[in-house]
Amino acid sequence: MDLKEIEKKLHELVPSECRMTKVEAEGLDIVIYLKDISAFYANDQLIRKIAGTLRKRILVKSDPSALLPPDEAVAIIKELIPQDAGVSAVHFNPEFCEVNIDALKPGLVIGKGGLTLKAIIERTKWAPIVLRTPTMPSSTIKGVRNTLLKEAVSRKKFLVNLGKKICSTNATKSDWVKVTALGGFYEVGRSCALVQTPNSNVIVDCGINPETFEPTKAYPYLNAMNLELDQIDAVVLTHAHMDHCGFIPYLYAYGYDGPVYCTPPTRELAMLLQMDFVSIANKNSQYQAPYGIKDIQKELSHMVTADYGEVIDITPEIKLTFYNAGHILGSAMVHLHIGEGLHNMVFSGDIKYGFTRLFDQANTNFPRVETFFMDSTYGGRNDVQPNRFDADKRLVELSLATCKRGGKVLIPTFAVGRSQEIMLVFEEYASRNKDFNVPVYLDGMILEASAIHTAYPEYLRHNVQRRILSNDSPFESKIFEPVKKDRKEIAEGDPAIIIAPSGMLSGGPSVEYLKLLADDQRNAMFFVGYQSALSLGRKIQRGMKEISTTGEDGRATSLKINMEIDTVEGYSGHSDRPQLLSLLKNMRPKPERVFTLHGDEKKCDDLSSTIARMMHIESRAPMNLDAIRLK
Repeated sequence: MDLKEIEKKLHELVPSECRMTKVEAEGLDIVIYLKDISAFYANDQLIRKIAGTLRKRILVKSDPSALLPPDEAVAIIKELIPQDAGVSAVHFNPEFCEVNIDALKPGLVIGKGGLTLKAIIERTKWAPIVLRTPTMPSSTIKGVRNTLLKEAVSRKKFLVNLGKKICSTNATKSDWVKVTALGGFYEVGRSCALVQTPNSNVIVDCGINPETFEPTKAYPYLNAMNLELDQIDAVVLTHAHMDHCGFIPYLYAYGYDGPVYCTPPTRELAMLLQMDFVSIANKNSQYQAPYGIKDIQKELSHMVTADYGEVIDITPEIKLTFYNAGHILGSAMVHLHIGEGLHNMVFSGDIKYGFTRLFDQANTNFPRVETFFMDSTYGGRNDVQPNRFDADKRLVELSLATCKRGGKVLIPTFAVGRSQEIMLVFEEYASRNKDFNVPVYLDGMILEASAIHTAYPEYLRHNVQRRILSNDSPFESKIFEPVKKDRKEIAEGDPAIIIAPSGMLSGGPSVEYLKLLADDQRNAMFFVGYQSALSLGRKIQRGMKEISTTGEDGRATSLKINMEIDTVEGYSGHSDRPQLLSLLKNMRPKPERVFTLHGDEKKCDDLSSTIARMMHIESRAPMNLDAIRLK
């Protein structure tokens, strides 16, 4: 149904007393503008009837001429919302006829059955958008929300143009589907795939390889698309790790002007990690980032978010649904429904089908699946992770033993996901053992990433979600101490546990602590995450006892590794081999074919052959630059 047909239908459905002035397609939404919005809400079933008829997301807003002046509207909003809601900010967005209300307790702003929101709409005529205030300060969330307000005029223009494209009709139906492997096949890093039909071009993920600065190995094979960037209809992002999102701003730097679809937490985390990437690159004399801050900001203004399970149109013939992947906050499996049943495929992204303290395990139920592209990071025949509870016990015991002998513990972690998982391990132990008196220092981006987790408790496991909503966030436990003093002072002080990024010792605070702690044999460093083949972490993990580093004077110097080195396995955000096979066994419906990716050659090949042999599913491991016709 195109926009003209939608408008014609709305004139039939919307009562004349509502005085409809305009109908617009704004991105994923059909927006109805009315002179008398109270008349519309007099019929409780009207919005359901319209949405059911059009099968679209429907928003109802007041015509700009009916809006109450902001100062009068603020007074009414404050009168209607109870003080317990913890409203931290109220921002008006005239371009969208909306008012953003930031609150610690959004439920109190919404009211029972949405009554408070309805009262705000009817009395002020502004459409309220309720946003959760994180329980910890977050410059990223504040920056994202301010930027979206600041860029409202250009964003409105973008969304209207996008809406028109999505609501347009194709002259001919597509009769084939093709996927081209542009990165992350037969390797880990620079994940990227192009999904094509005769009428649509969609990119799924567009990352970098953090192991290398060499362009031919660091970035996806975008030149193999044989398309100009303005011919791409959409980019779909599974999650915010740089090997999946790190090259998206480059697209905007060189001509792409379309949408990036992701979950709401993925948007914030992508901004955090991309900004950090540019900041670090700008300090490196040997490397320059392939894009700048302006390109990241343009990406942000073009991001369109959807929650798990929400079916959205991203082209006239492709519907997208995100499902929980269990990997990091907001991580998603991508389901694409192409045509009227022409083909259904799922890109797993990075998946965790096992216990973690942060998230529910990956989803296995889909409406239809013919083709499944599957994470194979730990798909090798010997990739079996230990029991998580045994891993927790071992990590705590090793850490306490180090502190007991007067040493400091360094745990290099990824700032997003792994850090929060490790924090929960120590927080739970401390809650059960009141004599736990070892400070746990948090450095780098860990606090910022943790704050973003508190803004999206609905994406976390129920018990963590409940604690955040009860003003008892485990990320704000008294055992955690944000680093506010000199790192040397911590290194020379009393026994302590230090959690710091980066997880592979590729830079950041963890490397600084390593330089300060490595020489003392009382200290220890415990790896809890994947160490890539070329990383400093892998070299030390494999037994290197002396490394070259840069001193404070800028000169090369030698650093002896006398501290204890150990690896505590069981914390990966990826599924191991048994979990991968279990996920596939429990998938409903069973896919007709499986393609393995996001793993080295042996792991992709081994997992693929095992799937074919054990489950009798057509399966293979494509290479980068392979083009696969699916229909």
